[in-house]
Amino acid sequence: MAQTDSNLSPTFSDFPEDVQFCIFSFLSPTEIANFACTSKRFSPICQNDSKLWYSICDRRWGAKTQIKKWGNGKISYKLLYKTLNKWENLIGFWRRCGQSQQKQSPALVFFEWGASFLSGYSVSPSQNGGYGVIKAPFLFMSVSPEGEIVNYVDPSGELRFQEMADLIAVYVNFIGDMHFSVEENVDFLYPNLKGECSNGSGGDDVNVSTATTTSNCNGFECGSPGSLPETSDMYEYYANRMSPGADRAMRKLRRKKKEKQGRKKWETEHFLKIVDSSPTLARPLQGLWKGLCDDMKLEFYLVAYDGVGISCRRVGDLSERLSSSKPVFWTSNLVFVESGFSPEEDYLFNSRTHVQPPVTAKDMHFHCPLMDTEMVSRTMYINSSYDLVIPGLGDASANPWRVEGRIWEYKNGTFGFGFLGDNFIIDLKHIAQNGCLLDTIEERSSD
Repeated sequence: MAQTDSNLSPTFSDFPEDVQFCIFSFLSPTEIANFACTSKRFSPICQNDSKLWYSICDRRWGAKTQIKKWGNGKISYKLLYKTLNKWENLIGFWRRCGQSQQKQSPALVFFEWGASFLSGYSVSPSQNGGYGVIKAPFLFMSVSPEGEIVNYVDPSGELRFQEMADLIAVYVNFIGDMHFSVEENVDFLYPNLKGECSNGSGGDDVNVSTATTTSNCNGFECGSPGSLPETSDMYEYYANRMSPGADRAMRKLRRKKKEKQGRKKWETEHFLKIVDSSPTLARPLQGLWKGLCDDMKLEFYLVAYDGVGISCRRVGDLSERLSSSKPVFWTSNLVFVESGFSPEEDYLFNSRTHVQPPVTAKDMHFHCPLMDTEMVSRTMYINSSYDLVIPGLGDASANPWRVEGRIWEYKNGTFGFGFLGDNFIIDLKHIAQNGCLLDTIEERSSD
């Protein structure tokens, strides 16, 4: 007997279109492309921008940014997916590579999602005797309604979109996943959005893309910040080097290059990603931390597990030459000593003072700042030989940096360290947690 239709299992084609879109939104772009090749019927569904690709973007980034606000809601969501998928790797901490060529370039940059953009903030320790972290706008990245990449550097740290002359249009060039550079777009005109290149709206809702998509502004070139540089100069060079009048063409090329350099406001800077900037269960000490030194100066510390041991150094040292960089501590002994310490170990901890900000009346009323650090869960020995970290530093017996100390891990997940030759403990606290900077001071650095 032939099987009736009622006994047949439903196929994907039998599902309503909304259900099909929902199922597709869980697939990767590669999986969607493969499925589109199976049937002409499903190809239009896989290409649907307003439903399918919006759902994919919203499912992945909707809790972090407002998908419908990117490009004023006019951008292709398939294009937006490609852009955000590439930019997502920027989230987190990056450090400047090498010596800075300009005063405004930050040594440490932290990226986080905005409503319809990605923001890179310069992060520096405050010098007010506390744990405050100065957070100042540095790099703005977005997409115009036409799909143009819009990147600006703000050397002032104020990010005033109403005054475009104060911002610098740049290219953000990705070199793999761990390295990017910020290069000025010298072909871009820096108009004031309230001037002739503006849409006249002003205020916080200024359409930044207006200044980026105009092909000609009163006779001046207007580039698109963030798009690929023009290559006409290169083609002109190779087309004319062997032709009559080659010298004239070369002089013109050099003159154009000199004019661009004369308009330059920003020297190219390179940044490297700080991997493993947060602790994990397996590596509870790793990450970026902040702590007050014995002179009450706030410093940033990077603790890394290098496969041999644990190293700690100040972030400020990372952009300097190795010869002038001195680690804070290093140990190859990764074994923790659990609580139930000997009287000698208790004395090592209790006899030392914690380097912390002065206690205010508010602190005394709400909580005692030492409560968290009085609860030690376990300790680790520091038996550092810095000749192992920096070969050739000196003979081990005469090495002034050979020290012994302890790391005390607290029950709140932070830790402190101290050396036997000192009478204090430097307590380290988180700079960021759950993707957000802590103890931020929204003001410009005094530098």
